[in-house]
Amino acid sequence: MRDAPVPVLVPVPVDAPFDYRWELPEPPRPGSYVEVPFGARRLVGVVWDGPPARRSPPARLRPVERLLDLPPLPRPLRDLLAETARETLAPLGAVLKLVLSVPAAFAPEPPRLGFRRAGDATPAGLTAARRRVLCALEPGAVLPAAEIARRAGVGAGVVRAMAELGLLETAPLPEREPDPPDPARPGHSLSPAQEEAAARLRAMVRAGGHAVALLEGVPGSGKTEVYFEAVAEALAAGRRVLVLLPEIALSAQWLERFARRFGAPPAVWHSALTPARRRRLWRRIAEGREPVLVGARSALFLPLAGLGLLIVDEEHDASFKQDEGVPYDARTAALARARLEDCPLLLVSATPSVESAYRAGAVAGFAPPGERWHHLLLPDRHGGATLPEIRLVDLRRQRPPPASWLSPPLREALGACLEAGEQALLFLNRRGYAPLTLCRACGHRLRCPNCSAWLVTHRLKRRLQCHHCGWNRPEPEHCPHCGTVEALVASGPGVERIAEEVRHLFAGARLRIVTSDTVRTAAQAAQLVEAVTAGGIDILIGTQILAKGHHFPALTLVGVVDADLGLAGGDLRAAERTFQLLYQVAGRAGREERPGRVLIQTHLPEHPVMQALARGDRRGFLESELAEREASGMPPFGRLAALVLSGRDAEQVRREARRLARTAPRLDGLTVLGPAPAPLTLLRGRYRERFLVKAATGIDLPASLRAWLDGVRLPGAVRLRVDVDPQSFL
Repeated sequence: MRDAPVPVLVPVPVDAPFDYRWELPEPPRPGSYVEVPFGARRLVGVVWDGPPARRSPPARLRPVERLLDLPPLPRPLRDLLAETARETLAPLGAVLKLVLSVPAAFAPEPPRLGFRRAGDATPAGLTAARRRVLCALEPGAVLPAAEIARRAGVGAGVVRAMAELGLLETAPLPEREPDPPDPARPGHSLSPAQEEAAARLRAMVRAGGHAVALLEGVPGSGKTEVYFEAVAEALAAGRRVLVLLPEIALSAQWLERFARRFGAPPAVWHSALTPARRRRLWRRIAEGREPVLVGARSALFLPLAGLGLLIVDEEHDASFKQDEGVPYDARTAALARARLEDCPLLLVSATPSVESAYRAGAVAGFAPPGERWHHLLLPDRHGGATLPEIRLVDLRRQRPPPASWLSPPLREALGACLEAGEQALLFLNRRGYAPLTLCRACGHRLRCPNCSAWLVTHRLKRRLQCHHCGWNRPEPEHCPHCGTVEALVASGPGVERIAEEVRHLFAGARLRIVTSDTVRTAAQAAQLVEAVTAGGIDILIGTQILAKGHHFPALTLVGVVDADLGLAGGDLRAAERTFQLLYQVAGRAGREERPGRVLIQTHLPEHPVMQALARGDRRGFLESELAEREASGMPPFGRLAALVLSGRDAEQVRREARRLARTAPRLDGLTVLGPAPAPLTLLRGRYRERFLVKAATGIDLPASLRAWLDGVRLPGAVRLRVDVDPQSFL
């Protein structure tokens, strides 16, 4: 193979590998990580399976410079990258970048140094602090400075000063292999319904091969403990496990429960990892040294070989769809990866997506074509706890007082809850203080200069912020349009404004605002959970990050401030998402022996979503939603794709959109709607025109789009973004 052309895929927006010359002594293996010259740069790429788009003359080939000392990228993952590129119309090299997301992992690792005693004797005349440092170090032991300081009860400066004096010397830190999760540890005792579901999952994992199961259970039914049994089965068989969670940095309770069940924590992958930790963890995963990996959607593309089980928890969550870069849906990609790995896939939710419920045959009257997934149902809460009573508060008849947002029934329920020594949660899916600031003198509304969006007031930060592009400014003292002083007023409520009202009503109550602004990391989430569980907080006021996964034993009241918020606009999934979100947040109430209550404030109590919530009728909601979608050919009875053109010049974007429309395909079963201005016509300084493509079942939508768009040439100032199976319709 020496001097023969070898295809290498590099992590740049290209659709195929490039040929390189192989001059290394080892033979090339598909999936091997190599360093190659690419223009003026050196890039890490992967030896690919297929040939390049076009061959280059042998004399012009540049050589592969280095073969990296790592196991090759597994074949199932290489196939997943190719399938993801085909389904999303993204360049194959851009999809590879999802795997090669930590360039530092391929550089030589800097030595990790610690300190050890420079000799066995303890010199005379040392201070008490320095004597404690030497006593903390056994002869020959090497420890980090921070650990030495902790053991000795001194500051790190004492350790460094002793090293400068020659009392300590630096030495490489031995890498400690963490204890692996123990599948033999006994789990919680399971109810008969839980044991039946767990037995079916264990059998599915034991049988091996590809299978898909949907584990559905009401909030508090113990779904996590059930699927931990499947995790234990996979680990006992020597297989690896990948668990995807939404908002991994906020899943402190899940990680604690895993460590209790298996005696050791899993490897955790999320955006808040330090660069050094990310580098070490990527290499450990690639080297096959992590048996269990839990992470957000990006963890799906990590080189974890030998999968025996893949789990997507809270599978309905919209955050599994990536909107930036490669627009992949982690649920769709998880289905593909499990099939390519020939391993079981488990989807878990209290409120499964309409598509998943349909595929699992969970809704009477709707039989999906092809393979039907297994459906496991946990209809009751664990340990005798009952589902909360849900009551609709009609805001047309029971209005809050002027300039207030909490109705009399909700105020009364809050007072009774506090008097009983219990905890409450007020839910409003809107960060900040108010969604709009306007001038009473001239009517001017403060808006983002880069987006078609109002600026949100954040009173705690004393700033106005755009929640689409992040642009912000200090709160102005006068109207920027007419100059009137003290005429600006906040309109509408955000969580900060609700907190202000609650403080006025219940002066002694201990409040905590919980949003992505206030809880950003796993450590902050753990502190919050500890404070609530210890009884240090009376009322939580927060957004959707409180809606799922949390278990607070003393929380008995949930109040939804504005239940109609998610129903506005023309989003296909508005009703589904509103039902899921409110059902999930209602499930935080009364999860142990004390019964729970939920009050949902709405101007639309007759809306089918509100009626289904009040009855706790998940099946009825799914039946009506599927019937509507079947009648209109919407997913899962068809597929959608969004095409968005954007540019700085609004007229140029409109002109190019009309030109693109003239080349649209005319096929039976394929409908192209648009162009039309996007709901957010201006986003991050770019004007946007939108198409919606609707395909009937049986149409290969990605292939049809590629055939249409391959011949399209747009000006450099105009971008085209294609989103197959969109979750957002902005």
